[in-house]
Amino acid sequence: MTDRLALVTGATGGIGGAVAEALLRHGWRVRGLARDPGRARRSGPAGVDWVAGDALREADLVAAVRSARILFHGVNPPGYRDWRGLALPMLAHAITAARGAGARLALPGNLYVYGPEAGPCLTEAAPRRPRTRKGAVRVEMEAMLEAAADLDHLIVYAGDFFGPRAPSSWVTKVLMREGRPLRRVATPEVPGAGHAWAYLPDLAETFARLLDGEATLPRHLRLNFRGHHLQGRAMAEAVAEAASLADGRRPPVRPFAWAPVYGGAPFVTFLREVIEMRYLWSTTLELDNARLVARLGAEPHTPLADAVAASLAALRARAA
Repeated sequence: MTDRLALVTGATGGIGGAVAEALLRHGWRVRGLARDPGRARRSGPAGVDWVAGDALREADLVAAVRSARILFHGVNPPGYRDWRGLALPMLAHAITAARGAGARLALPGNLYVYGPEAGPCLTEAAPRRPRTRKGAVRVEMEAMLEAAADLDHLIVYAGDFFGPRAPSSWVTKVLMREGRPLRRVATPEVPGAGHAWAYLPDLAETFARLLDGEATLPRHLRLNFRGHHLQGRAMAEAVAEAASLADGRRPPVRPFAWAPVYGGAPFVTFLREVIEMRYLWSTTLELDNARLVARLGAEPHTPLADAVAASLAALRARAA
């Protein structure tokens, strides 16, 4: 088996692209699976060896993972469409491919698997009783990994993504308005409730540090990434401050208007998903990262102001 080769699916996207960049910085060779390798070379991380293939075709994954030590499963159904019909087959193919290659399968986890009763502080043993359809699918995905007892795997749980490579996150879509001028910052955060945020470069660096020691990891490992756990409107205030430094004018912070979301939900899949996840804004679910810190010594952590400023600058550059 070739040393230090990782296959990353979803490497043109948010978490997949960030992990590919982190692995490259750590000296890994990274292979990326893309339906259009030429386009991926233009839009994805530099230094990735792109191969043609589709995560929905098992044979493509089997061929792409050959000689790799790691298969990072960072691909998701586009536009929240047919989550069960696409996410489950893609993971099944990844499991088959990783098992055949003797590679460890690494998967980013999220808070969708938890209901309000799991909080306020979550260890890796917290009960998984999702109250949303997407959460139920995520629990099924984790059960698929557990059923593959002969497959080494790693799951790292994290909060809502934000960062330069997070085009579909709450921060980029709602708080930062996809790079458009900020007349105001609309926030769904509820006073007194905590919310978990994951800055993608920090989360990706966490994966890279863990995978550097892949040979010493337990066969099946789940860890929590705490990230930025913020109270009330702290993220919105950070976005407003970043906009003030960039534009010379601080936009006001206002409550998020839910009425248009409910009005458009019958016609827009994304808005239905937003409503299902609304409880996460009024429920404190803080990820306890003690086991992660015990393994790494410290969790990678960019100061909030720096992380938000970098995210806003990258988003505006893409919009321009």
